[in-house]
Amino acid sequence: MEFADLNINNSYSYADYLKWNFKERVELIKGKLFKMSPAPNRMHQGLSIYLSNELYNYLKGSKCKVYTAPFDVRLPGKSKEDKDIVTVLQPDICVVCDQSKLDYRGCVGAPDIVVEILSPSNNVVELKNKYDVYEQTGVTEYWVVSPQDKTFLVYTLRDGRYAASRLMVAGDVVVSSFLDGFSIDLTDLFDSIN
Repeated sequence: MEFADLNINNSYSYADYLKWNFKERVELIKGKLFKMSPAPNRMHQGLSIYLSNELYNYLKGSKCKVYTAPFDVRLPGKSKEDKDIVTVLQPDICVVCDQSKLDYRGCVGAPDIVVEILSPSNNVVELKNKYDVYEQTGVTEYWVVSPQDKTFLVYTLRDGRYAASRLMVAGDVVVSSFLDGFSIDLTDLFDSIN
């Protein structure tokens, strides 16, 4: 089966997803199929490596683990059965502290932190859907990084709703409310991709 053989208007589950062997990478959001962009550009990859390295070094020796794409994050609704899971995402980076959510295929349940690094091909519908899903499933912190604009935004879950930080730029320092003592100097981060 080829990607072109699928009807993108249909709803799919993780059980369907497991049967596919496309060249293209895809994500499922509430049963709808989203084709991921081609290989990320150099700036995207530079930010991903920098951030994942900072998180890895900070978390070394703790129960929390860092994973980078491609890494399936399955966000179950009513059940954890493959046929019932209709949201499967591949965040650029995620932090998972509850080891019971991990299996050999990835993560089942909300990671504690999700990082999405924007690509020119990210569309507004995709970003809105991801925001909604991350908020609804309980991702504690959702970081959105724009290499093009050199901006960083942190959404923090408070009483079941996301509260947004101000839009941060070079010169600012990002502080995580979830990872006590963790911070990132955005001048260093954005200088790393020049």
